Amino acid sequence: MSLKNLSLKLQYRTDVDNLVTEFFIPCLSNSIEYDRAVQYVTLKSISTLSLGLQNFADHDGKIRIITGHRYSTSDLDILGKIFNKKNSSFSSSVIHGHKLDILQKMVQKNKIQIKIAIPRSEHVDGSFSERIGIFRDEEGEIVAYTGTSNETFNTENRNFESVDVYTSWNDRPRVDIKITDFERLWNNETKYIQIHDFAYAYQNNLLKYDSSWAIETLS
Repeated sequence: MSLKNLSLKLQYRTDVDNLVTEFFIPCLSNSIEYDRAVQYVTLKSISTLSLGLQNFADHDGKIRIITGHRYSTSDLDILGKIFNKKNSSFSSSVIHGHKLDILQKMVQKNKIQIKIAIPRSEHVDGSFSERIGIFRDEEGEIVAYTGTSNETFNTENRNFESVDVYTSWNDRPRVDIKITDFERLWNNETKYIQIHDFAYAYQNNLLKYDSSWAIETLS
């Protein structure tokens, strides 16, 4: 299991490539850690990641996600219950299905962590929308990418988009830049952005219900 064994391109673009089957899934299935900064995530995308990264269940791996503060109504309600540290268990009426069961267990084991990025400056007029992804394998090799907001792994309804890819064995300086950018975000060391743990943001009403974007982007 090594990212270095994959035949990766420098760029993947919708008109010539299938970003999901040719890039995301191969990298995901060969990784034990995944860092992601993205404007939006959905319950579907997070639970799908928990299945795709089966290696995480077999190794001491983890998923770290930094996202903006807007969620669909149903997603926010369920994620709020999943990340509520006071709950030792969830009723079947709240958490159901194989994907959510795996997600619940990974959250409880701290294998999936989510932080919320909220602009806190007059220099940022809008929402957090940075797009960084970082895969790591058990040999220490790294694949970083930028460019896409796709986290649903949907091969049917796709946006037209592209990703730029950097690897630790061919472009270490660029990979290190992306790692530094993500770590500074994660540790709340980035200007103009305030970072909160998901549970804190949820409990303090910092997250917003926003079903309109979900209808537009997932329909």
